Amino acid sequence: MGARGLFDLTGKVVVSTGANAGLGLGFLQGCARQGADVVVWSRRADRNAAACEALKAMGAGRTHAEQVDVSDEAAVARAMAGTLEAMGRVDCFFANAGFSNMAPSFPDMTTEAYETLLATNQHGAFFSLREACRHMRDRALAGDPGGSIVACGSLSQFQGRQGLEHYAAAKGAVAAMMKGIAAEMGQYKVRANMIAAGFFITEMTSSPQAEAVAKHMASVTPLGRPGHIEDIEGAAAYLASDASSFHTGDILVIDGGRLVKG
Repeated sequence: MGARGLFDLTGKVVVSTGANAGLGLGFLQGCARQGADVVVWSRRADRNAAACEALKAMGAGRTHAEQVDVSDEAAVARAMAGTLEAMGRVDCFFANAGFSNMAPSFPDMTTEAYETLLATNQHGAFFSLREACRHMRDRALAGDPGGSIVACGSLSQFQGRQGLEHYAAAKGAVAAMMKGIAAEMGQYKVRANMIAAGFFITEMTSSPQAEAVAKHMASVTPLGRPGHIEDIEGAAAYLASDASSFHTGDILVIDGGRLVKG
């Protein structure tokens, strides 16, 4: 065990999609602080580079970035190949990339809005998770088993919300996918879990009404505040580390108690 203690990630390679901001960046921040080598997958090269610099300053070992749109199956395959060429392996993969486009109501939701969201949030997660599982299976069959697969979920999986039925459907589908991955990949000593995040202050939740929204969410959250990306760091370090080696098939809810309040 290294100097960082129970969650030491020295020598481990952690990849996150949608990772130059928001929860994806928060996940890598938690791992960087524990000495991990970190890889940013996201669409904007300039922001990817800035994220790598920030993660290096937080304690990351090696850093790498891949410019990738996860809704593009071929691009995801290229990003994994580029990651393995640069880093040699992947020990933890966080499928986080996604966005929200709220409709006025379910009857008024357009097919275009529905399909556009699913292309990234559901199909992009599938492409990404499949590449990670392929690599970890191949590595295990070559005599090097182990790994951690993590997906980003949402309270919308558990609570209905007008205009977000497509977002909830995507998150629910990925949650079901993760259970299958946990069951199948256990033979390779690979675990699979989901983090279901509550209301976090990120670019995705920012708007001209953001302050009012944050104030309301704080009022309905037992801990009395919205989440910040730093609040995901502890769960990230845990799930990426060997401390979680017997933890799989689960959904960790990080929401300040919002779900239990109803």
